[in-house]
Amino acid sequence: MVKSFLFAALAGATALVGTVQAQDRGYDDDRSTDNVRLAWADVLRVDPVYDEVVSSRPREECYDEEVGGRRDTRGNNTAGTVIGAIVGGALGNQVGKGDGRKAATVAGALIGGAIGNDSARRDDRYYSDTQTRCRTVSDRYNERRIVGYDVQYRYRGDVFMSHLDYDPGERMRVRVSIAPAE
Repeated sequence: MVKSFLFAALAGATALVGTVQAQDRGYDDDRSTDNVRLAWADVLRVDPVYDEVVSSRPREECYDEEVGGRRDTRGNNTAGTVIGAIVGGALGNQVGKGDGRKAATVAGALIGGAIGNDSARRDDRYYSDTQTRCRTVSDRYNERRIVGYDVQYRYRGDVFMSHLDYDPGERMRVRVSIAPAE
């Protein structure tokens, strides 16, 4: 029984040493049967690969907008009419004689009132209320982005080229697979 126990312990130790040696040489335990191992290669050159992409950047655009205009009638059209009628009547009174003086006064008052009323209306001002309105607009622009890297590397004297998603630095891990030629 002791012999079988020693035999089992020796077999387990041998398997453990073989596993450690395989890892030291760069073998993956689960791939050692596939003749695959990992090794290091020296990176010779890394070239970023760019692509043009259309991006958008939101910004706020504000402007003043007229909201409901109105006419300011705070001025008194009646006052303009009355003042025009008085001035017109006075001038008409100066022009006529006798019964013509009354007719000229009335005509002057009517014409002066009409002119005064029209003048008062021209003084009315049109006012509009403004409100600032804002909206979000998107500005489109082209942008260059790195989408990968073309990497040139040397493994055991041979030079290889690969496209990677990352910059590997000065050295990179490579997977070496050995298979019989057919």
